[in-house]
Amino acid sequence: MINKIAFTIPIGEGFNVYWYGVIIAAAVLVAVTLGTIESKRRGYRSEMVLDFMLLAIPLGILFARLYYVVFSDIAYNSIIDVIAIWNGGLAIYGAVIGGSIAAVIFSKWRKVPLGELFDIAAPSIIIAQAIGRWGNFVNQEAHGVLITSQNWQWFPAGVNIGGQWFMATFFYESVWNLIIFAVLMLIRKKMKVRGGVFALYVALYGFGRFFIEALRTDSLFVGEFRVSQLLSAALVVAGILYIVLMSRKKKEWPAYEGFYSINLSLEQIEEYRESMKKTKTKKDKDETETDEMKESAEKEQKESKKVSKKNKDKKSDKNEENNEE
Repeated sequence: MINKIAFTIPIGEGFNVYWYGVIIAAAVLVAVTLGTIESKRRGYRSEMVLDFMLLAIPLGILFARLYYVVFSDIAYNSIIDVIAIWNGGLAIYGAVIGGSIAAVIFSKWRKVPLGELFDIAAPSIIIAQAIGRWGNFVNQEAHGVLITSQNWQWFPAGVNIGGQWFMATFFYESVWNLIIFAVLMLIRKKMKVRGGVFALYVALYGFGRFFIEALRTDSLFVGEFRVSQLLSAALVVAGILYIVLMSRKKKEWPAYEGFYSINLSLEQIEEYRESMKKTKTKKDKDETETDEMKESAEKEQKESKKVSKKNKDKKSDKNEENNEE
């Protein structure tokens, strides 16, 4: 039996730090380091990756857990059970969805090309997945079906859990992810399509995950279908279509010259920040003036209604007097 606790911090009764968390943290650290190197190669300052990760990490964890909780058949008795990610239960597809949402938000906010952001992230994501799968090994989860043949009862073909041997699907996927990582690192300089590296990532990962998922015993289902297999098939098709269709356009992609450009001097960066502050101040001022105009218009409208009602009442009273006469 593998001890899930890496070490204990002597705080109060003791705060346990789990291997699962340590491995995930290591995966994130490697991903950020690689992303920083890749962003510099593409002409971006390392600050961009750090800023993006501040948004991507929390959203990735949130959606990874939500994905698992939504599709899992586990009954959660309290909010603590729902957020107990240290016990496992994070779905990688949920993390990718959360990270993609973060990329869209960051791209709109910081004016960074979305395709470039995805391409920088792709190698980092897949190497993080390769490392993170070993968290499943520690938690003894994400394994495959029971191995009955003694010829295959050895690691890494199988994994021993409670005295029984199961297919080590976490290991299969980790190896497949490393292969994808190697492919992406080789192809990233040759890819002419912006967003193409990420598209290749989702297509290759979806292809491998489709078959590995069929071997697992803890799949999440929608009816009789495995959720990850459905999503994997869709990603394979989407990734291939994107690369093929965008390649036909032969579009020229302009070099990035925004705030995170590695070519900006310190003075230019400060000027950019000041201009952003002024733009925000002007926007806030315009919004305030717009709100004041709306309030003034609403007030005038209310006053107009009151005067109209008052005149109507006077007219009604006058008509009544005439009728009495």
